[in-house]
Amino acid sequence: MTPSSRHGRRRFITSGALTLSALSLVALTLSGCPAPGNSGASGSPGAPSSGGGEGGKTVKVAFVTNNASDFWTIARKGTEKADEELDNVEVEFLMPAEGTAAEQKRLVDDLLAKGVGGMAISPVDPANQVQMINDAAKKIPVVTQDSDAPDSDRLCYIGTDNVAAGRQAGELVKETLPNGGKIMVFVGKKDAQNAKERYQGLEEALKGSNIQIIDIRTDDTDRLRAKANVADTLVKYPDIAGMVGLWSYNGPAILSAVKEAGKAGKVKIICFDEEDDTLAGVKEGSIAGTIVQQPYEFGYQSIQMLAKVASGDKSAVPADGKKIVPTLVIKQADVDAFTTKINELRGRTEAAK
Repeated sequence: MTPSSRHGRRRFITSGALTLSALSLVALTLSGCPAPGNSGASGSPGAPSSGGGEGGKTVKVAFVTNNASDFWTIARKGTEKADEELDNVEVEFLMPAEGTAAEQKRLVDDLLAKGVGGMAISPVDPANQVQMINDAAKKIPVVTQDSDAPDSDRLCYIGTDNVAAGRQAGELVKETLPNGGKIMVFVGKKDAQNAKERYQGLEEALKGSNIQIIDIRTDDTDRLRAKANVADTLVKYPDIAGMVGLWSYNGPAILSAVKEAGKAGKVKIICFDEEDDTLAGVKEGSIAGTIVQQPYEFGYQSIQMLAKVASGDKSAVPADGKKIVPTLVIKQADVDAFTTKINELRGRTEAAK
């Protein structure tokens, strides 16, 4: 990003296998979504903040995603907005292309070696990355975002209440399948904290209903495998009534396989997040609805919190170590307005919509 004149000493760095082009800054304003800067951790948008390193020293902070999904484009917008508002802060944004724990560890080790002053990370495999997070937390403030590692020494989790989001998905399944039936669940890694919690919420919502979860299939963030899992399910379970995708790319993978099998509209689809094909599927009625997070807030609030903590101010850290960003249910009636706002955040022109 091109820094404003008052922030001439700072620069926004994008690292990792995928570099995203600079996009225009537009705040996401949705029902239930606090405006950036009005969520307790920061001042109002556009107002310069005094956060940053002590004594005017520039503090470097990093935002590490868990894969290279388009979902993170919007989170990056939030980090850019926080970076624009904060004095003496330099943000590095990293997107691991492979989406593996090993790749994340290499990135974290590199950040620590470079002397980064704080880090927000979405751990790929929280249960097995506790030591990595703890080692980093001994040296710098660490917050988790999107996916939590509650057993680690992370300072705070910023993101979705994934159990509640799973319940929202479950309620949508019941609404879509009033006569019940069998469903399959798909996700990248079922041991990721957000996946476990979403699945927990889904099970809770469906308990006592006439809807049966057959199983949960994983793909290790491989989109081709994700689609193959769906195709295999359609062959093995010809009476399948519905499919639920827990990660952002699962929705498009399900939709593509279902269409190729000629079962669009017959097999009900419920998914998460706002990939283009997902929103298009909702608009045409092939997808019943999608549970969307607010990744803009993940990025914005993470950088704001890290800047404050780096300057010695821990007042922005909640006592329970969690800062929850609400999720929204987007159905056909909502999708046009939502798509317009998302495209603004992605910096797309009217023609691209």
